[in-house]
Amino acid sequence: MSNSFKVFQNRISNRLFFNQFLLSKLPAAFFAGLSVKEFNEALAVIAVKEKWFNRNPFRSIYFAVLSMAAEMSTGILCMGYIYRHEPSISMLITEQRGLFHKKANGKILFRCDDGNKIAIAVENAVNAGTSMITCHAKGYNSNNEMVAEFWITWSFKLRLGKTKPLTTKV
Repeated sequence: MSNSFKVFQNRISNRLFFNQFLLSKLPAAFFAGLSVKEFNEALAVIAVKEKWFNRNPFRSIYFAVLSMAAEMSTGILCMGYIYRHEPSISMLITEQRGLFHKKANGKILFRCDDGNKIAIAVENAVNAGTSMITCHAKGYNSNNEMVAEFWITWSFKLRLGKTKPLTTKV
């Protein structure tokens, strides 16, 4: 495990730092109640619970909240691999696609297992200046039934001329 990833992992796994990050950078995710359940170089698991604030008129979790949780399960892996990277690398979503299989009630866990593929994509960005990867996140309810799945395409780009490492405040 790279030292930078480990620093990022420790920060993002700390509930206080994570909530501060959400409140300052992603307030909608904070109010929707997203939380980190598991996070390492290979995978990320993000939880969201159904509650008044994130519920739709059909008594299930609003699709945008599910999308947000899926994006975060892929995004924190990407952020971990570019955190304090030298040379600096930017990341941006270029495409997102989702399928909804069941009504999302209760607690939903979104899991992305693409950490190793993301590491390769970041290395490709270092070598070629840019790269893209499509990550797959699956959301499961408490009965381990898949309720939704998302494919999120991330673009990585080398920041030429930048000597300062990326400073993501988490």
